[in-house]
Amino acid sequence: MSATPFLQAEHLDTHYGQSHVLHDVSVAIAPGETLGLLGRNGMGKTTLIRTLVGHVRPSRGTVRVLGEDCTGERPDRIIRRGIAYVPEGRGVFPNLSVRENLTMAARPGRDGRQHWTFERVMQTFPRLSERLSHGGQQLSGGEQQMLAIGRALMTNPDLLILDEATEGLAPLIVREIWRIIGAIRATGIASLIVDRNYIAVIEHSDRCVVLEKGRLVVDRPSWQLAKDQSTLARHLGV
Repeated sequence: MSATPFLQAEHLDTHYGQSHVLHDVSVAIAPGETLGLLGRNGMGKTTLIRTLVGHVRPSRGTVRVLGEDCTGERPDRIIRRGIAYVPEGRGVFPNLSVRENLTMAARPGRDGRQHWTFERVMQTFPRLSERLSHGGQQLSGGEQQMLAIGRALMTNPDLLILDEATEGLAPLIVREIWRIIGAIRATGIASLIVDRNYIAVIEHSDRCVVLEKGRLVVDRPSWQLAKDQSTLARHLGV
């Protein structure tokens, strides 16, 4: 892995009004690395993601992409640096067809590469190939999630951020989503994954960090954290 992190946050403090949500959070993701972001509900995971991609401006600290300071930049400018974000709730355009949702996002990657073509997304998500003319609102929750991930890949990102990718989905679809996440990881795209299923996150990541009340309390290789049941019980309530 490169010595320069692809994405790096240092000493972040983030507020919502008078509410102090993130406290001195520092985290980095290397090129090609998959990082699991864990924590109970309300501990600041989504706020951290929203701070990283510019939806929330930190009150202190810096965010860098490949060493370049992008703190406070507009989200679209940060995303253009090679990040794809699949938010909780998916954000599928309901009045556009599956094909239109995908093609409207298509663009070369930061270095001009176009590894993720429409055809490759169809191969990765064969279910979507059967519903190309369907509107976003006509898809099941699982199909919408596949569409949201596929649309993100059409931007040919260096880093894919997934916030609660399997929430509310049927077990069979959940297994399929994790299969797809594993396949994406194998291509060398870096990932930041948030999901309530900590076992699956650990299994599909290289390293995990845990937030508790907006503070980073754990940062370990995933294989090591998987063996530490006392830490999992203390911070995740399992």
